[in-house]
Amino acid sequence: MYHRLCISLTLLAFFAMPVRGETATPLSPAAAQWWADIAALADDANEGRLTGSAGYQRAADYVLRRFQEEGLAPAGADGFLQPVRFQQQTVDQAASTILLIAPDGSKDALRSGEDVIISAAGGPRPATLNAPLVFIGYGLHLPEQRHDDFAGQDLKGKIVVVLSGGPTDITGPVKSYARFSRLEQLSKRGAKGVITLTTQSQIEIPWARQKLIAHQPGMYLADAKLRDIAKDFFIASVDPQQAERLFAGSGHSFAELAALADGSKPLPHFALPSRLETTIASEHKEIVSPNLIAELKGSDPTLTKEYVAVSAHLDHLGIGDPIKGDSIYNGAMDDASGVATVLDIAHILKSGPRPRRSVLFVIFTAEEKGLLGSRYFALRPTVPKNAIIADFNFDMALPLWTLKSVYAPGQDESSLGADASAVAKLEGLTMIPDPMPDRNVFTRTDQFSFVREGIPALAFKFGFAKGTPEFQVEHDWRANRYHAPSDDLSQPVEKEEAVKLDTFVAALTKRVADAPTRPQWLPASIFAPHTAQRAPQQ
Repeated sequence: MYHRLCISLTLLAFFAMPVRGETATPLSPAAAQWWADIAALADDANEGRLTGSAGYQRAADYVLRRFQEEGLAPAGADGFLQPVRFQQQTVDQAASTILLIAPDGSKDALRSGEDVIISAAGGPRPATLNAPLVFIGYGLHLPEQRHDDFAGQDLKGKIVVVLSGGPTDITGPVKSYARFSRLEQLSKRGAKGVITLTTQSQIEIPWARQKLIAHQPGMYLADAKLRDIAKDFFIASVDPQQAERLFAGSGHSFAELAALADGSKPLPHFALPSRLETTIASEHKEIVSPNLIAELKGSDPTLTKEYVAVSAHLDHLGIGDPIKGDSIYNGAMDDASGVATVLDIAHILKSGPRPRRSVLFVIFTAEEKGLLGSRYFALRPTVPKNAIIADFNFDMALPLWTLKSVYAPGQDESSLGADASAVAKLEGLTMIPDPMPDRNVFTRTDQFSFVREGIPALAFKFGFAKGTPEFQVEHDWRANRYHAPSDDLSQPVEKEEAVKLDTFVAALTKRVADAPTRPQWLPASIFAPHTAQRAPQQ
């Protein structure tokens, strides 16, 4: 375990104060600094850190000061900065229209922004569209796993409807990968759009809150060559309470299909009788927002040219529709906590024996807009791409209970899983499987941008199992605080437990940075083929 340098007594005196509901026990220096960083980033003054906003830049300035305080070297394109250009797209849900047109010509009007949410993320939306609908089950293209919802389907010119879930005999990361690549697969087959449906039991964010978030702008990379889909494409989701309307006259019901999906059973594929006609009102503008990158130089003259990345995202949702009178979406756990953890790990590594390889500390913009900041960095890194050997990412680790176990999405895909297990044993922790594999965690956080470029990666969460009190705490947090103003500084957080996870990942980072060989994908991993064209850095 590495020694941590003490922070100032003034900082301790202020930030070691308990929040409402906590005891008066003073925090350790590490926990006090971790919470001080969160308090600074999630302060109302930063107005929710929306990508491209003045509040985001204020939070970025704070991170830059902390990089300098830790004595880290700049590793961006411009000092610590890597500016990224985006197109911001705002969909006027109320001004947009959606009609289901039956074979007899009758029309069923779905309310945009109420019954249906038209996504503003992922690329430009078409101004108008009139296309037939087809249901293709889970929408997973996994022929090597003997599951392919695309097989035999003529999707050209159609809007595809898919349902959440998937077969239990396919791992979470594999299903996540298939869902992530779905848009690209649909575009290649000539589809015009996709509508995603979620069963009631699989909902993370209540529909009422999803409607509020839908008023916020979406983004995509300004450089069309860097987008997964460059052309117009319709993306929407439907309120589970209204989903039956899509299946009218089909011989199937949403209730029937949802019951099959909740049981991970096979789903039928069939054309839906109605066509969908939509007009979409949207506005666009270009914005610029930076990634922040710092470096701790490695001690080995040769291995210092290779890098282990430790990352988190700085952005959140900004100012939105109020909930219980609060309109600032502070994002204390999502993901000011991750940024604070990256800073803590930098402090630990700098204070102990220097790792042999260099370590990059990367703070991303625009994660909430579709992993865009990390995608840009992974495609255009500020160091040679082949020199990055691994990424360890933090996004809502959720230190809400005593740390006894860790789950790290991706741990079964590369040799990093064995490294994590070895370090966990030394730290008195256990590694457990992902308790909610259909959440797509492995593809929904920034480490996946590295994975797409063939770089092994892990994310880190406080471990829990279904049916435990921790499971209920996590469930309630997502239902009540995830992407809501209540993810703020007043919530109960286990600060001392949080920095135990930091210590664990710092030790793992050093183990990987000191190893004589680079991490490798496991032969059975679906991600292994992506490494075929990657050569070791000389």
